Amino acid sequence: MAQRRPIPVIDLFAGPGGLGEGFSSLLDQDRIPPFALKVSAEKDVTTHKTLSLRALYRKFSRGQAPDCYYDHIRGELSRDELFSHPDAAEAGGEALEEARNFELGKDDPEDLDRQIQTALGGADNWVLIGGPPCQAYSIAGRSRRARESQEKFESDEKHFLYREYLRIIRKHKPAVFIMENVKGMLSSQHGGSPIFSRIVADLSSPGDGLEYQIRSLVKPGVAAELAPQDFVIEAECFGIPQGRHRVILFGIRSDVARSVPELSSSPEMFVLGSENLKVTVREALSGLPPLRSKLSKEPDGHEQWLSALMGTAEELRWYQSEALKPVMDEMQRAVSDARLRKSTGGPFIPHDTTNNEMRARLRNWYLDERLGGVIQHETRSHMRSDLHRYLFAAAYGRAKGLSPKIADFPTPLLPKHDNVMSYNVPFADRFRVQLEGSWSSTVVAHIAKDGHYFIHPDPSQCRSLTVREAARLQTFQDNYFFAGNRTEQYTQVGNAVPPLLARKIARVVWMFMDVWNRNRTLR
Repeated sequence: MAQRRPIPVIDLFAGPGGLGEGFSSLLDQDRIPPFALKVSAEKDVTTHKTLSLRALYRKFSRGQAPDCYYDHIRGELSRDELFSHPDAAEAGGEALEEARNFELGKDDPEDLDRQIQTALGGADNWVLIGGPPCQAYSIAGRSRRARESQEKFESDEKHFLYREYLRIIRKHKPAVFIMENVKGMLSSQHGGSPIFSRIVADLSSPGDGLEYQIRSLVKPGVAAELAPQDFVIEAECFGIPQGRHRVILFGIRSDVARSVPELSSSPEMFVLGSENLKVTVREALSGLPPLRSKLSKEPDGHEQWLSALMGTAEELRWYQSEALKPVMDEMQRAVSDARLRKSTGGPFIPHDTTNNEMRARLRNWYLDERLGGVIQHETRSHMRSDLHRYLFAAAYGRAKGLSPKIADFPTPLLPKHDNVMSYNVPFADRFRVQLEGSWSSTVVAHIAKDGHYFIHPDPSQCRSLTVREAARLQTFQDNYFFAGNRTEQYTQVGNAVPPLLARKIARVVWMFMDVWNRNRTLR
C-alpha cells in the first residue's frame, strides 16, 4: 500500500509559528503527521529567524534533531554556524525555503504565489492557516488610539490586511482555511458597519465564483445560524493554562462541504470537544528553577535585593489593618524564603526539569531531556518601589486567592500619582499577580513593556515572568527558541497562537479532511 502524502499547509502572518507548530506536531492514529507545513510567511526579520529556526528543527523527526541545534539554543553555537553545520545544513536550506521573510500587502505577491504553487504541486486538498495583525481590531489598541481622528483610524491598513488572506484564497482555492484574530474584532466598526460581518461576508464569497462555508470550531453550524460570539474559542476550556479568548473561523470550500454530508448529519464531529481539564499556572510553570528579580537604578546583588524586600516592612511600619494580617504574614514568610533565591537566571541554566507537578500529557508536550536545562529564563530588573508592590501583590494572591486591585494596596505602596484612587483611572489591576491555582490572564505583547501585569505567583521570587515562563503559559515547548533581544522575545510570545491549542484545532481539521478523502475514495 502506498504511503499517504501529508496534507500541505500554508501559513500566512505566521509570527513565531504557534499555529503552524500545532498543525505540524499532530500525529494520526498510525503516529504519522497528517499535515506538512510547506510555506510560512512572516514580515518581521527577527520573528522570521524564530520561524525558520523552528522549521529547521521540524525537518528532523521529534527527538532526532542534531546536537548542533541544542548547542545553538544553549548559546554555544551561532545561528550562522548552525545553518552551515554539516549535520544541519541541508535541513537549514529547506527551512529557509519554507519560512519566508515576506510582508503581505507590500512585497511582490507573485513571488509568494509562485512559491505556494510550487509547494502545493497541484494538490487541491490543502489547508490555509493564519491571521492578519490585530492591532486595529483589539480593544486595547482601539483605546490607545481613541484620540485619533475617525478618518485616520479607519484608514489604518491593518483593518484590511485580511484582504491579503482573501487574495490567497481567491488565487489558490484551499479546501479548508483557519483564520485567527482577536475577540475585539467582534465589536470593531469601520464606516459605521461591523468589521466582523464584512469579513465573514468576504470570506464566504471571495470572488471568481468561489464560495465557502464559514463555521465555528466550538459550536456546530454555519455563520448564518450562529452569533458572532459563537466563533470565540476560550483557550482555558481546552486545557490551556491561560484565559485567552480568540475568534477563529473554520472555512470550507462549498464543493468540499457538499461532499461531506456528515457536516449536517453529525456536525458535532467537527468542533472542539469540551474538556474537563483545568491546567493551572502552578502546573504549567512547575519544574522551572526559582529565581530572584534584579534591582534597577541602583547596584544589584543578592544582599541589596534582600534589603529591598525587607524595606517593604519599613514602608508598612505604621500601617495597621486586621484584614491584611494574613497578607502581612505571607510577606514575612516570603522574605525569609527569599534568602534562598540567589540566581537571576540566564539565557541557559543547567537544570533538571523532570522534577515537576505536570501530568504525563503535559510532560510529553513541554519537556526535552536533551536540552539539559532551561533556555531564556532570566529575570528583569525592577525598581525598589515596584518590588514592594510585587511582594505585596504576590503575597495577597497567595493569602486571598485573588489579585489585588489598586484600591486594595496599603496607602504607602500606592504609585505616586495624584489621581491614583480616582474611579476614572484605567487599569485598576495595574499590578496583577498570576494565581497559582488558576489559569493565567491573557499573555499579550505588552508583556515586553513591563512586568506589572504578569507578577510571578511566588512572593519569595518577587518578580515578573521570564520569557520562558510566558512561553510555558502559551504552551510553547521548552526547546522552542525565540530569536532577538528579550523585548523581541516577549513580543513574539505574546503575539502567538498557543501551539497546544493549535494542535487541537488541527485535529478537528484532520478529522474533516479524513472524512472528505474517504468519501471521495468511495465514489
